[in-house]
Amino acid sequence: MDILNKIMKKRGICLIILFVLSILSLNIGVKEFHLLDLLMGKSSDVELAILSRIPRLLSILVTGASLSIAGLIMQTITNNKFVSPSTAGTMEWCRFGVMLAILLFGSQSSFFKMLIAFITAFLGTILFMKVLSKIKYKDAVLVPLIGMMMGSVVSSITTFFAYRFDIIQNMSSWLQGDFSLVIKGSYELLYLGIPFLILACIYSHHFTIAGMGESFSKNLGLNHQKIVMLGLIIVGLITSTTVVTVGSISFIGLIIPNIISIYKGDNLKHTLFDTAMVGAGFLLICDMIGRVLIAPYEIPISVIVSVIGSFLYLLLILRRKVHA
Repeated sequence: MDILNKIMKKRGICLIILFVLSILSLNIGVKEFHLLDLLMGKSSDVELAILSRIPRLLSILVTGASLSIAGLIMQTITNNKFVSPSTAGTMEWCRFGVMLAILLFGSQSSFFKMLIAFITAFLGTILFMKVLSKIKYKDAVLVPLIGMMMGSVVSSITTFFAYRFDIIQNMSSWLQGDFSLVIKGSYELLYLGIPFLILACIYSHHFTIAGMGESFSKNLGLNHQKIVMLGLIIVGLITSTTVVTVGSISFIGLIIPNIISIYKGDNLKHTLFDTAMVGAGFLLICDMIGRVLIAPYEIPISVIVSVIGSFLYLLLILRRKVHA
C-alpha cells in the first residue's frame, strides 16, 4: 500500500508506466509487428502502425482519460462518490439517442448521430439531477441505484423499439465497447471531447465549489446552476462521442476517480490530470488483457472492464462501510 501511495504521488513515475504500457500495446496483435522495424522505416510495419496500432492506442488513451474525467465531474457536482455516466443512466440515454438517430435519420453521418446522442444524454442527465433534488434522504449508495434503475428503464425502451423496427443488429455495436474495429478514419470523432477536457481543467475549481452546495456557491459569488449545467454538458458530450465511436464502457468513470481521491484528495484541480492518466492506463491494461487471454481472438474490452470494475466497485463499497 505504501508503494502504491508513493507511485500515486509521483506523476513522473505514472507517465513512465503509461509510456511503457503504450509500447507494449503497440506490439500486441494478430499480425506480426516489431517496433524496431517501425523505427527503421520498414513499409509493412509503418503501414500497420499508421492504419491500426497507433489509432487504436490513441483511441484507448483518449477514451480512458475522457470517461474518467466525466465521472470525476459528475461525482464532484453531485457530491457523491458512486455517481458516474454508467450509474446515472447517461450511457443508456446515449444509446437511446443513437436508436432515435438510426430510426429517424439513418442515412446521416456519425457526427449527426453523436449530436442526437449528446442531446438525449444531456436531457436524461438533467432528469436524473431533477429526481435527486426531490429526494430528501440521499444515501451514497441509494443515489446511483436510482440512476441505474432509470437507466434500465431507458435501456428496456431502447431494446423494445430496436426489436420492433428490426435494428437490433445495428444497435449491437453500441451495446458493447470494443476497439477491435478502430482504424484510421473511424475514431477521430473522439477528439471532439478534447476541447471540453481543457474546459474542465479551466473550470475545475468552480466544479469543486459547486459540489459543496448551492448556498455555499452563492456565498462565494458563483452561479451554481450555470456551473452544474456546464459540467453536465461536458459529461454528455464526452459520453456521447465515446458511445458512438467505440461503444459503451462502464465503471471507468466510477472507480478511477475514487481511487485517485483516496490518495490525492477531493480538490478537482489537483486530481484532474492524475485521474485522466490513471484512467487511460487502466483502460490500456484491460485492452491488453482482452487481446492476449484467448489470442488470436479478442475479448471485448467492455467485458474485461466490467469484470475488474465490478470487483473494485465492491471493494470501494466495503471500504466505505469500514471507514464510515
